[in-house]
Amino acid sequence: MPLPAALSPPSDPELVASLRAGDDRAATRLVERHAAVVARFLYSAGADRSDLDDLVQETFIRAFRRIESWRGESAFRSWLFAIAANLHRDALRKRKGIRWFALEAHDAPTSATPETELEGEETAERIRAGLATLPRLQREVFLRRVQTGEDYETIGKVLGTSAGAARVHYHHAVKRLKELAR
Repeated sequence: MPLPAALSPPSDPELVASLRAGDDRAATRLVERHAAVVARFLYSAGADRSDLDDLVQETFIRAFRRIESWRGESAFRSWLFAIAANLHRDALRKRKGIRWFALEAHDAPTSATPETELEGEETAERIRAGLATLPRLQREVFLRRVQTGEDYETIGKVLGTSAGAARVHYHHAVKRLKELAR
């Protein structure tokens, strides 16, 4: 049974409208709703774990400074991803493309054996490293599709390409990442 309108959480457009009207609590709710997903997006795009907090914070700072520019044509989360991707690219340029990948143990289910745990970690690291080698559009289309489930039409609009081109970029990314996962 759906919640009555008065009890359902406000949508992103409603929170943005509140924020534009000066309600700082709306900013807090938007951060709570999207920060973890933005962090996963950035990590999957190759951002170092040690940089994630700063990149996520800067993403929201920039978003809230430019909140009037969000027109609602795409999902608010998509708009945040575009800002985060630009920040990540800027950070890479400043480092002149040097990427350091942390070699940390990942949380694994307790029923896993050491062998399957190691195999899973190695595969995950190969895929993550492979994501970093994909051309920008392939990587961004893949991450948006996998992490948010956005349709190709939305992805195309946000990335300035067609839905068909987004579909092709996704296909090529999946093909390449499957090769790396073997």
